Amino acid sequence: MHVGMKVHHPDYGVGTVKSVSEHLSDIRFDSGLRTLSPEQCDLKPAEAQAELNGLTVPLSALISETVAEMVRELGLERDDSVVEKLALRWQKGTLVLRPSDAALQSKETPLEIFFHKIVMLRNNLRVLEQKINAHEKLSDAEKVEMQQYITRCYGSLTTFNVLFKDKEDQFSSKGE
Repeated sequence: MHVGMKVHHPDYGVGTVKSVSEHLSDIRFDSGLRTLSPEQCDLKPAEAQAELNGLTVPLSALISETVAEMVRELGLERDDSVVEKLALRWQKGTLVLRPSDAALQSKETPLEIFFHKIVMLRNNLRVLEQKINAHEKLSDAEKVEMQQYITRCYGSLTTFNVLFKDKEDQFSSKGE
């Protein structure tokens, strides 16, 4: 039992462990805070539990691999292969935003970082497109209407096609 754990009590329902001492635990139920002895009442975990038997890898390695897989599945990784798609003339370049007022400070960003953000935007638009097309409650007309907005976004992003090494990776106003 640990602080923050969700537990189920046969009389009080589901609660959250607020503190744990040697023999007692404070648990917040809908009916209020209760101080209980976990050994003397029929508390059960209210959340799914995982038990890993026979696994002989360091916990840090298990956590690192799990997090890396989640980041990859969610499309949040910073993939160096993205930078490979940046045209050679822009590699190690800098994007400079200079305000018209010379008294104000300019903003400089490495082009690899800017390019990565553009590619992530494209990837997120693709996911949005898939979610719209698979949505069960939207009518076909609503799907087409939303798809048109995505197509317009792709059209606006054609400005950045100059950054891509290969034409097939570039944005198209036809929606990819």
